Amino acid sequence: MEQQDQSMKEGRLTLVLALATLIAAFGSSFQYGYNVAAVNSPAMYMRQFYNETYQDRTGEVIEDFPLTLLWSLTVSMFPFGGFIGSLLVGPLVNKFGRKGTLLFNNIFSIVPAILMGCSKVAKSFELIIIARLLVGVCAGLSSNVVPMYLGELAPKNLRGALGVVPQLFITVGILVAQIFGLRNLLANEDGWPILLGLTGVPAALQLVLLPFFPESPRYLLIQKKDEAAAKKALKTLRGWDSVEAEVAEIRQEDEAEKAAGFISVLKLFRMRSLRWQLLSIIILMGGQQLSGVNAIYYYADQIYLSAGVKEEHVQYVTAGTGAVNVVMTFCAVFVVELLGRRLLLLLGFSICLTACCVLTAALALQDTVSWMPYISIVCVISYVVGHALGPSPIPALLITEIFLQSSRSSAFMVGGSVHWLSNFTVGLIFPFIQEGLGPYSFIVFAVICLLTTIYIFLIVPETKAKTFMEINQIFTKMNKVSEVYPEKEELKELPPITSEQ
Repeated sequence: MEQQDQSMKEGRLTLVLALATLIAAFGSSFQYGYNVAAVNSPAMYMRQFYNETYQDRTGEVIEDFPLTLLWSLTVSMFPFGGFIGSLLVGPLVNKFGRKGTLLFNNIFSIVPAILMGCSKVAKSFELIIIARLLVGVCAGLSSNVVPMYLGELAPKNLRGALGVVPQLFITVGILVAQIFGLRNLLANEDGWPILLGLTGVPAALQLVLLPFFPESPRYLLIQKKDEAAAKKALKTLRGWDSVEAEVAEIRQEDEAEKAAGFISVLKLFRMRSLRWQLLSIIILMGGQQLSGVNAIYYYADQIYLSAGVKEEHVQYVTAGTGAVNVVMTFCAVFVVELLGRRLLLLLGFSICLTACCVLTAALALQDTVSWMPYISIVCVISYVVGHALGPSPIPALLITEIFLQSSRSSAFMVGGSVHWLSNFTVGLIFPFIQEGLGPYSFIVFAVICLLTTIYIFLIVPETKAKTFMEINQIFTKMNKVSEVYPEKEELKELPPITSEQ
């Protein structure tokens, strides 16, 4: 009976853990989503501002090509900054810790928020472009560090649910930006600098509140070698004093990795014992972004217009799609521990594959069959539902689960880099694909969804309710290395003197 009470306590979501999750996700992940969508609604007024500023300086109206180039820079600086942020993940989390990095990252939100808010008064569109780069760095760091931090705070039975929360707040950020971006609110000539500047509010709140919450116990014990601090953090997070079993599990992971030391990105690519983990993350992160999620949103307005939605009402339908995204990601928080990561990935990518195929047919036939535009709307919403269930939230959660402490930060650097480069590539190439293939452009995304689904079915194991060491043992067998702790395998052939990092 006592053992049953203990296991029930171990599965409990305590107030401290819940608040730490909410503050980390709202202060960081929310901003990522907000800045993805914030420039879409006021684009017309911002381009007009660019034109007027240029005219004030030179006395000439800016030509179409330079204006388009400036606007493309404004939009693309965000994913480029995200890529830079991903490269900073490893050095920062190892130096400042997970919580420390999130606090430091607020610089890359508060400074650009001030720059964007003041850009109109300063009559400088350059401030907006620089700010978009900085806020991209913020998103690149937060999209990797928040899942890492929450994954290391959570007990194994809540790791999936808490690991999906960052993606939930990304979708909430997108929806809030869409609502604030309605033309009768802030997407107008006077309101757009406020719309862009609001991104600093969550960062300021996080800066004030997060210092009161614990650092990752795994970071404290394995990297800082501070067992007393790790125990104190665990007691605060779990709400009881009996944390020896969890400390022992973290110590076991530490012992397993002592031979390997810190694993850099280059070493990560060379290690046979991490081969399938690394390949899985590259394919899942690439599949997440190259499966057409950004292209669907890009095409959505045209689909709504062709279905007879009035132009002034499209913004409300778009916000409605954002709301569907939030609701489905919220559902994923609760079903990820019930159905597991693997099933949600397979289900999500399969729905996206089907939606892309049907959407291709619907777009090709929409001028000849009167009811086809309505099928297109159903496809857009189905795609959003599918992506929100698995492809959006699960890959970052899996990076936390399938890598141990010494390789986790480098794995997030690789996964984050793939994520942002794929995002940047789709933004750059999709308009050309759309121009060349027209309605058939979604066939490309359908093929990527299909290939990713096949890979998940054949390779990716279920990680639900398993400790990090149990997951590591599954991949040890897949990688065909002989030891339970495969990192030592890599060092057998080295002379003793070179076994240090």
